Amino acid sequence: MNIAPRIIALSSVFALLLPAFATAQQRLALQGAGKLAIVDRAGKIEWQMPWGGIHDLHVLANGNLMVQQGSTKVAEIDVANKKVTWSYDAAKSNGNEGKKIEIHGFQPLADGSVMIAESGARRIIEIDRTGKLLKEFPLKVNHPHQHTDTRLARKLENGNYLVCHEGDGTVREYDSAGKVVWEFEVPLFGRQSKGGHGPDSFGNKCFAAVRLASGNTLIATGNGHSVLEVTPEKEITWKVEQRDLPGITLSWVTTLEVLKNGNYLIGNCHAGAGQPLVIELEPKAKKVVWTFDQYETFGNDVSNTTALD
Repeated sequence: MNIAPRIIALSSVFALLLPAFATAQQRLALQGAGKLAIVDRAGKIEWQMPWGGIHDLHVLANGNLMVQQGSTKVAEIDVANKKVTWSYDAAKSNGNEGKKIEIHGFQPLADGSVMIAESGARRIIEIDRTGKLLKEFPLKVNHPHQHTDTRLARKLENGNYLVCHEGDGTVREYDSAGKVVWEFEVPLFGRQSKGGHGPDSFGNKCFAAVRLASGNTLIATGNGHSVLEVTPEKEITWKVEQRDLPGITLSWVTTLEVLKNGNYLIGNCHAGAGQPLVIELEPKAKKVVWTFDQYETFGNDVSNTTALD
């Protein structure tokens, strides 16, 4: 009996069921293992410079990177010359001297100013490039701590602000005057919180939120190991959980990006060797389009990535 064709057929089917973990299909900017890097479509490093850990990262119109520097600064890096051309130290500016300050979320705005969420000071500020304070309002924080008051924060097209409060396990939307107009507490789904950072931890330490064109909000739940889509009425209409994707274990789910093709780019931090750092997901079918796994190059603490193309 000739079983070779049957074995080949079964192998081919099995291969189709496995996600491809090695190769990115677009350029990415990311930080890990003590370096800030840009990788090409083949997953090879095309640019890098020494840099410590980050929680937020933006690509500017001129090709420069805006990135966290240490725990208190926001910096712009001239990519071509690998040089910091601008920085702002929140711990030493605009009334924060002597306070415990950390920066985990910020955003370059269209008019050239910068929005910064200040953990510790528990406020949103906007500054110009000289550091002049243009706007500020206090944040609602139920469990204050300079390390967990906020994670990512974004100013929306309507002028409101969408802020992830890691320590509260809550996403809050503030209007332009700083009033909370919507909030969503990330549920624990009947489970008990468990400390740690890896796949065995659990909680609701939300990291990122994106307002979709539909008006719904997409939320990366951090150590909740999931991504949720929530309506304005706070109904969860879609989710992907820790082991929903074949061959993939979601750990600390961090950055979220909606690509032009409608797919979601999802950051998967602290997941360990053999697991992807970045996942592109077709949301309707929950189909993994591609994954990026370079654990040996970038380590286990890649908390932030952004697509360049």
